[in-house]
Amino acid sequence: MSARAGIVVTGTEVLTGRVSDRNGPWLAERLRELGVDLAYTTIVGDRPQDMEAALRFMAERGIDMILTSGGLGPTADDMTAEVVGRVQGRRMVLDAALQERIAEIVKPLAKRWPNLDQDAIRAANRKQATIPEGSAVLEPVGTAPGLVVPPLAPDAAPTIVVLPGPPRELQPMWQDAVQSGALNAALIGATDYRQRTLRLFGLPESEIAETLRVAERERVDLASLEVTTCLKRGEVEIVTRYEPDAQAAYEALEAVVRSRHADTLFSQDGSTVDEQVAALLRGDGSRASLAIATAESCTGGLLVARLTDLPGSSEYVKGGIVVYSNEAKVELAGVPRELIEAHGAVSAEVACALAEGARRASPVLAAAPRRSRPASSG
Repeated sequence: MSARAGIVVTGTEVLTGRVSDRNGPWLAERLRELGVDLAYTTIVGDRPQDMEAALRFMAERGIDMILTSGGLGPTADDMTAEVVGRVQGRRMVLDAALQERIAEIVKPLAKRWPNLDQDAIRAANRKQATIPEGSAVLEPVGTAPGLVVPPLAPDAAPTIVVLPGPPRELQPMWQDAVQSGALNAALIGATDYRQRTLRLFGLPESEIAETLRVAERERVDLASLEVTTCLKRGEVEIVTRYEPDAQAAYEALEAVVRSRHADTLFSQDGSTVDEQVAALLRGDGSRASLAIATAESCTGGLLVARLTDLPGSSEYVKGGIVVYSNEAKVELAGVPRELIEAHGAVSAEVACALAEGARRASPVLAAAPRRSRPASSG
């Protein structure tokens, strides 16, 4: 059985939705890459009893490794290190060398703001440098160090990896932890997970449920596959995770999906509609690249936002205009007023006029009309 992990995201601001959790999904993907099975993700507020309960819940279920994010700052509500020490049965000790390193990090603040309370700064440094005895320290990226806190008994579990809350600090610190080998003991038993994504358009998830029943009737070994479906942006995702010895089972499932949904299956390599459109616009050795400009009304800029959401989109996106009102359509996109009056603003005729307006609005496209692709959204 693969090594199993849990994630505990701390912070009342995350629990209440004031801040979106970016760390949980990011860490989940890193665990998948390492071949570790993620069993639980929990978000708790800045209450030590809730944090401790979440950690003990996972420990009692035999989790090999727990990752925490947040609660490592200098204020009174930052209690993660102390709670983890209590769960692991380790007393808190001051790491004097770490205290000095943190003091060096914050020293520029004292020069920039000479009126800061120096005693308060020293107390904050001391708090952040007080860690569970026997922890491996992950060097601070901001001012907060990370920690790898092993269980007291060598053959016990879990190992708890304590990471800061800001993603810009957490992400490089996690990479350092993996590369340093501090997690080696916890990663024993990690396996090689494969993950494949199929994407379909224009059908409800209930159809995929029936497809899975068909696969079961055709004796596809679904028990060896972890299949999840999700509807996003009008696309149905079928994400399948499995270990290498289940490759034949996955291929059999994919064959069933291809057979039943040949007319709606548009991606067998996981690429999204947005990525496929970008590839078509970029072109390849056998096909010239294209340029695109947009004129939008009801979508309010959503079309060009999706086009520019991918890296490198400046190669093919020339720009866009949003003409929500009829007056804007006439004055900015050059749509004839009589066309709107005759057919209505939401009509195929006005959409075509908007596309022509997008072409005219882009000097680059106007100079190369045969390679241009104006787009409109009414």
